[in-house]
Amino acid sequence: MPVMGDAPPLDPALDELATARALISTLQDQVTTLQRENTSLRQPLDVLCQRLFGKKSERVDPRQLQLALEQLANEPGSVTEPIEMDSGETPVRGHTRHRPTGRRPLPAHLPRRRVEIDVPEAEQQCPCGHTKTRIGESVAEKLEYEPASFVVIETIRAKYACSHCHEGVVEAPAPPQAIEKSLAGEGLLAHVVVAKYVDHTPLHRLAGIFAREGVDLSRATLCDWVADVATAVTPIGEQLRREVVAADYLQTDDTSVTVLGDQGGSFKGRLWVYLDPLGRQVVFDATATHERDGPAAWLADFRGKLQADAYAGYDGLYATGHVVEIGCMAHARRRFVEAFAIDGSAALTVALIQQLYQVERAAADLPPDERRARRQEHAVPLLAQLKTERDRLAATVLPKSPLGDAVRYLTNQWGALQRFIDDGRLSIDNNRAENQLRVVAVGRKNWLFAGSMAGAYRAALLYSLVQSCKLVGVPPFAYLKDVLLRIATHPHRHIAQLTPKGWAQTFGAHRAA
Repeated sequence: MPVMGDAPPLDPALDELATARALISTLQDQVTTLQRENTSLRQPLDVLCQRLFGKKSERVDPRQLQLALEQLANEPGSVTEPIEMDSGETPVRGHTRHRPTGRRPLPAHLPRRRVEIDVPEAEQQCPCGHTKTRIGESVAEKLEYEPASFVVIETIRAKYACSHCHEGVVEAPAPPQAIEKSLAGEGLLAHVVVAKYVDHTPLHRLAGIFAREGVDLSRATLCDWVADVATAVTPIGEQLRREVVAADYLQTDDTSVTVLGDQGGSFKGRLWVYLDPLGRQVVFDATATHERDGPAAWLADFRGKLQADAYAGYDGLYATGHVVEIGCMAHARRRFVEAFAIDGSAALTVALIQQLYQVERAAADLPPDERRARRQEHAVPLLAQLKTERDRLAATVLPKSPLGDAVRYLTNQWGALQRFIDDGRLSIDNNRAENQLRVVAVGRKNWLFAGSMAGAYRAALLYSLVQSCKLVGVPPFAYLKDVLLRIATHPHRHIAQLTPKGWAQTFGAHRAA
């Protein structure tokens, strides 16, 4: 007889069943955990492989999106409104493509060297006994190349003295030079700068090219010349910075660059870009760290709208009230595209963002007021759908998953990401600033590192000038050579005439003529 209060003995079969159920539950939890860990580990690996070996574009195949959207349509609570698919390709205005036939004419500005081939004298005589008359000619053009050549410029300064008293010796003054007593002419200095900062040719490689022409110039000499040019054009760089800071809309971004330390070793410095997309000017800055002090100091006098990624270093600027944050939709899109590779739930968000870019491409050539009106009509409803989808995903996705990270970024940046619709001058993203940094990304694959922070500052200054030249359509070599000839005697109060934009307006037309 069992005692009252004691538990009855369990059936061994029931005990084994309970144990099995507990074990199954434990294993299911473990499988779920491992699947989540596997997904979180595979996602950065897939992204890395895509960046290393795949296409760099973030466009998504519309067929892939359509398939994912069809799968979402079968889930409860899915969006019932049809989504117009967009491949992400830039639409081409209607026209008929004509396949080019024949050779394109060679540029008219290239010098021509005429080589005439005449008919032999015997064939100039007609069988009838008369001499044939020249009635025309056939002209065939061939493009030839002659390697760049060096020229030694001898500057002769006459001296005079009295032949009677042998006193009062006078000598013609030396012409002003941007770099006093330099062996290099302005054209050679401009060529060295363009070779390194436009064509990404390291100075040791450039020295080898010169050696093949029989001119022995060491890498150290070329480094000194680059430093001398940077010193000479520093006032121009300062003026360019003042003009860019005075703009009321800037785009900014940054990238890393390896810098050699004074005590050996190396560290990761940063190059920052500040682009005035409306004024078509750009300035680069160099800092030793990625801390907020760099952009905070550079933008201390800036008042206006700043378009950037979600870097926390800009938060102090926004807190002052003098700078308005404009978000970058490309950064948000990038996260959802990466998440879509492993989670089809991101399909609708990717499609909506692609439609926003479709609106932007359709309005690209419109004046700011008309572009703003187009955005209010077409982009605002898309943003409302995007917000609805964001809220739906936020309630279902895992916070630490790639899609959860994308949703969190979109939520945190939502206010800043919408501000472009109220100003037709603004871009939907800061891709133009990122494009300015491509020259640095390509260059560092060749020159690998900056020799010091002083070298990084020089690189930032010279990148500012050559990239600003590109924005206004000025050949960097022609600009640098002319400016180096002028700067020694140019009045400082008119230094604005020597920025790439100022030079194009003041001297560019004359130079082109």
